[in-house]
Amino acid sequence: MAGGGNAIRGSRVGAGPMGEAERGEAAPRQTVTYFCSHEHRVVVAFAAEAQAPESWDCPKCGLPASLDSDNPPPAPKIEPYKTHLAYVKERRSDKEAADILDEALKLLRSRRKSGDLIF
Repeated sequence: MAGGGNAIRGSRVGAGPMGEAERGEAAPRQTVTYFCSHEHRVVVAFAAEAQAPESWDCPKCGLPASLDSDNPPPAPKIEPYKTHLAYVKERRSDKEAADILDEALKLLRSRRKSGDLIF
């Protein structure tokens, strides 16, 4: 028996000619146009009773888009990656760092003189 006994091939549940007559009428909709700073226009459909949001992410470039075509929102400022050392330098001055290093070296040297095993 070839084909595994499937009576209907190339079809799946719910497939077939579906029109508005079978599905019912679509809910009333409103279309809203958003504008990004790269001059892209984004048209989004919402339910007629839904409140459209003030901003929407542009699917073409990812920038924020707003309803105001004359003043689209600017691109967000991207902060560069900071290393752990950069954060430490924001909190401590060079003098404080030198004092902490000196204190740690003194402690290490005193422990070596007393015979402690230091790894």
